[in-house]
Amino acid sequence: MSSPERDELKRLVDELPEEQVPQALADVRRHLHPVRERTWPPAFFGSVEGDSTSIGARAEELLSEGFGR
Repeated sequence: MSSPERDELKRLVDELPEEQVPQALADVRRHLHPVRERTWPPAFFGSVEGDSTSIGARAEELLSEGFGR
């Protein structure tokens, strides 16, 4: 699914003069974070013991302790 902003960006890119494409591409690349830098699973996976019911019952307590940061 495409957002109106993404559609506009695509339209604007198509309107760029060819000589401006390399600079625009470099600018866009600076805003991207390669997926390979993200580790999976996140470090906090498996850091809480219990089943989903007991973890759900303690959600407020876990979040207040900084779970997931």
